[in-house]
Amino acid sequence: MISLTLLFLLGIFSTFSASIKVHTAGPRLNNDKVYKYAYTSEVLIDKPNGSLEDSVGYKISSDVEVNLVWRNPTNKDDQLVKIVMKNIKVENINIRPQGQNVFTETNAAKLLGDTNLNILQRPILVQWTNGKVKTLYLYQNEPTVLVNIKRGLASLFQIQLIPGTVTEVDVSGNCKVTYKAKQNQVTKIKELESCRISKTGFTNSNKVLGISNKLTSSTVYHMEDDNIKYVLAEENHVLILNVYEDISAKVTCRQKLELKSSEVGPKEVAGKQLSNVVKAVDPKYIATPLVADQIKSECKSCPLLLQQWKAIRKDLEPENLSKASAARSFLQLIQSLRRTKKSDIVALLKSEKENVLPQLVDAVTFAQTPDALDALLEFLDFENGTRPLLQERFLYATGLASHPNESMLRVLLDKYKGKIANDEIRETVVIIIGALMKKLQQATGSELPAVLEAKKLILDGLQNADKPSEVKMYLLALKNANLPEGIPMLLKYSESGEGPVSSIAISALQKYHVSYITDEVKKVMNRIYHQNYKIHEKTVRTAAADIILNSKPTYMEIKNLLLSIGELPLEMSKYMLSVFQDILQFEMPASKLIRQVLKDMRVHNYDRFSKTGSSSAYSGYVTRGPASSVTYSLDILYSGSGILRRSNMDTFVYSKNTELHAIQVVIEAQGLESLIAATADEGEEDLESFAGMSAILFDVQLRPVTFFQGYSDLMSKMFSATGAPISVVKGLVLLTDHSETIQLQSGLQVSAEFQGGLAIDISGGMDFSLWYRESKTSVNNRGAMVIVGNITIDSEFANAGMESRLETESSFNFITTVKFSSYPFLVCMQMDKGTFPMRRYVTKYERSSYGKSYVSRKGKVQNVAGSELPLHQENSNMCRVVFGEQEDSTDSWF
Repeated sequence: MISLTLLFLLGIFSTFSASIKVHTAGPRLNNDKVYKYAYTSEVLIDKPNGSLEDSVGYKISSDVEVNLVWRNPTNKDDQLVKIVMKNIKVENINIRPQGQNVFTETNAAKLLGDTNLNILQRPILVQWTNGKVKTLYLYQNEPTVLVNIKRGLASLFQIQLIPGTVTEVDVSGNCKVTYKAKQNQVTKIKELESCRISKTGFTNSNKVLGISNKLTSSTVYHMEDDNIKYVLAEENHVLILNVYEDISAKVTCRQKLELKSSEVGPKEVAGKQLSNVVKAVDPKYIATPLVADQIKSECKSCPLLLQQWKAIRKDLEPENLSKASAARSFLQLIQSLRRTKKSDIVALLKSEKENVLPQLVDAVTFAQTPDALDALLEFLDFENGTRPLLQERFLYATGLASHPNESMLRVLLDKYKGKIANDEIRETVVIIIGALMKKLQQATGSELPAVLEAKKLILDGLQNADKPSEVKMYLLALKNANLPEGIPMLLKYSESGEGPVSSIAISALQKYHVSYITDEVKKVMNRIYHQNYKIHEKTVRTAAADIILNSKPTYMEIKNLLLSIGELPLEMSKYMLSVFQDILQFEMPASKLIRQVLKDMRVHNYDRFSKTGSSSAYSGYVTRGPASSVTYSLDILYSGSGILRRSNMDTFVYSKNTELHAIQVVIEAQGLESLIAATADEGEEDLESFAGMSAILFDVQLRPVTFFQGYSDLMSKMFSATGAPISVVKGLVLLTDHSETIQLQSGLQVSAEFQGGLAIDISGGMDFSLWYRESKTSVNNRGAMVIVGNITIDSEFANAGMESRLETESSFNFITTVKFSSYPFLVCMQMDKGTFPMRRYVTKYERSSYGKSYVSRKGKVQNVAGSELPLHQENSNMCRVVFGEQEDSTDSWF
């Protein structure tokens, strides 16, 4: 039985050996023979679904001669091999009409230069052991781009005949590869994501605004008589902007090595040690790593900073900030600033006028280079209290930075320890420290010294704060930082703090992931909502209900919330009823459990669900697609007297299972009942007159803005009011910022850069008329956005590339009109999305080192019709009454 088993196993082994037809662990070259191959290396750039005819790129072709120089006397599979490229050509891949073929009617000597051509044709020596390239021997100080091309060719000889997964070094780096063997064919699958190689670059801290990569690499070897007959290799790199897939690119690299013939060659060199043999061949050869080196490229044709600024300055003047040209010029300026030294940046800042300085400060901050940061610190003086607007713009841009580093956080910590003349700037510094700390933790996954110091500053500051203003400042910082360690203190201030403090603390809890909302947190939220220990303001109670409903609520939690409807003040009852209806309509996670609870008729009855009022909550889609979606939500809560208590507008962007809180604008008002001789709601009798606005921009909480505080301030502003909105956020934001170098297996390198710029203006206002017994609140969002994706292959002697660009300008307004001349008072809410243009451009090009070029430009322009975003039917009915409309219109919501 045992002998039969052994025979069976031997049969399997012999079948496998016969299928590969080789008795060694790797290929062997025959003595005294030269193997002549034809070699081509292609690189193509296009859109992911583009055709070959529309792509740009080029190919390098040559004859390749391979021969054995030396074989280890003690190991026949340890060989020194010489590889020589001859008859090198650089050619077009696509043949175009006459005059558009960049690389025809030229030769390699003209493109490369005689010196570089000779270097590229200089032989490569390779220690080839069991099919693995152990050592590469080249001359010292050869140009990096040429050395990498040689590495790309040598890496094709990296092969393993036995199936399995191994870690292997080649031109792409140290990579995980899987070999499969079938008959005379070996297939190598390289996991490009696993490749470890030194490279420069950065990407967005938030995935929604970042780039997704899809990478594939496959090499097929055909073996014959212990040797490589041909090799076919292909790798693909697809880069896609997560939030908008039209901004995308695909880079394809193909290599082919095919044996054409073999003939008698030089005799094998005798010797026992490899090092001595290499010296005997040519003492100038030195061992060189097989992994590619980074190519340092400089933009030779790029304008200097001052030239760039003069060309775009007009686009960045305040009156032009809502145009796409502003965002486009902003991106160009950032690129220029990243190449500029500190002294030149300082000189430009000091020479400019006040009307464009805020925009210039935005650009310098978003450049995110050490020189740019040092220039701003020299230019902005936090100690003398002057130019608070510029200091605030610097701080907000720092908080919104796409890829911040520890030095930026360290600067803010040092500023906080020093003297800051302006109290509002000091508050903003602390708030932005929280935002930077969170981004650095997400990016590095570790706690840097500056992050630990920032954490201590926020937690200790909140623990020891005495003044309400300081408590609010540290709470806002904690809201940005999202520290799990801060949750106990947030619970404390949520439940025991005064109105504004409690409101901020509970809004900070709303920013935590549901995994941090434990049973203990929900117990506190239930106590606040149901007022078990003390009376709370409606704004705090409804925020507590929001946390419960968005954090995997239990059956009893939902039931108790529903049972409370009818026992609450009228407007709060109406608001909570609207919240539940919105969850059901929008199919939020809690909707399934809510439907189960509603089967209980003690909960779901006419008395509870027929409550009247004007408060409401509504959610909907701005856009919805397979790759990304944008939602909006509008919550509005009134006091029993008809005066606005809180208006909350949110916009979220979802992509790749990640969300981005793009915009939140909250308007709050309190203590205004005395103006119309009305009675305040329970628990709100002694509130100070106040109205203000708070904003979140791209997940960063900004410092709140106060419209008025106190009765005297209110009356002063009422009589001096112009009706003009107050600016909350105005400036330039770098949304997307991705830069990487892609190392191709042919040895060439691709530069990929994606940038998205936003010019934004968010303003809000509140008009109050005693004469007309009417109030109006407005939130106006205007902006322009430009996103650019650039893919470039630059080999110094030839380059090719593609630029994809999207441009748009838009407006998004929310207006609430309240007429409180009678009860029930009339409320009309309007959310308008203005008509906006969408302009898309794709430019592809090829250029040779001697100036010949090919350029293809395509564009598409369309206007997207504006619309009034739908809200609930009750609002539509109320708007007809408010604006005196007598007839229904099928063409509008009202």
